[in-house]
Amino acid sequence: MSMRPYALIEAPSTLGLATDGVEGLSDRLLGFGLAERINARRAGRLQVPQKDPAPDPGTLTLNAKAIADWSPKLAAAVEAVLDAGEFPVVLGGDCTILLGSMLALRRRGRYGLLFIDGNADFFQPEAEPNGEGASMDLAFVTGYGPALLTDIENRSPLVRPEDAVAFAFRDHEDQARFGSQPLPPDLPAYDLHAVRSMGVESAARAAVDHLMRVALDGFFIHLDADCLDDAIMPAVDFRMPGGLSWDELEAALRIALESGKAVGLEVTIYNPRLDEDGSAGRRLVDVLAAALGTAAPGWPAARRSGCAR
Repeated sequence: MSMRPYALIEAPSTLGLATDGVEGLSDRLLGFGLAERINARRAGRLQVPQKDPAPDPGTLTLNAKAIADWSPKLAAAVEAVLDAGEFPVVLGGDCTILLGSMLALRRRGRYGLLFIDGNADFFQPEAEPNGEGASMDLAFVTGYGPALLTDIENRSPLVRPEDAVAFAFRDHEDQARFGSQPLPPDLPAYDLHAVRSMGVESAARAAVDHLMRVALDGFFIHLDADCLDDAIMPAVDFRMPGGLSWDELEAALRIALESGKAVGLEVTIYNPRLDEDGSAGRRLVDVLAAALGTAAPGWPAARRSGCAR
């Protein structure tokens, strides 16, 4: 198995949130030495459009057109890294950067998604109370929601529901309170209770095994900092009790990376404004460095000729 060097892409978008702060994620993690610790090339920083405080009336989603227009630019940056034979590590930003990351892979073939997040993020606009795309990203990339955001470049879905795995979410009360649409029955889901019941290593192996099916060309990892226990990661805007420990997150990431089928990773939602002493950010860098090492096992994400819809 070959090894792929890491390349860091800064994608400081807050288009999917009404608030700001997560745009500082990359500056803070890079300031704590992430690039040096994983021996990563810095592949550039994307400019992000100005936000509109009012939801788009056609989609009921904040900055819907800006997200739709910006996502192909992020996709191009991700593809450039893949074309160089490298493993993209995308630093957000909010969770709507997932659209750009998955668009890059959808252009190349059929890829899966390991969605490690404290929230299922399957709200659709009619249920999301603030119109925030960062609560709807898993729905959008699996083809649920307005066409402007689900059918970018006529490539819907960016990932088939059966090719995604929701892992470690714990927002059941908020889903019920606001009437979130349920995850599709064909989308495998391991909520935090299931992860704990199975043990994190068993749950992660089951999730990764599903994403290593022959039908898939590989899989992408979405990591939202709010998957972590609120007691150790309070630097997120939407706080909930409970969550993964540092060791549990490291174990899940290691298992995903060691499969050799992971082709990229993104990190979202950590808000350095809420981490005044930097302790949560430093520990996040420690875990990323420990799990990723200095190169990723596996082969670059090749472009499949005539990729099937």
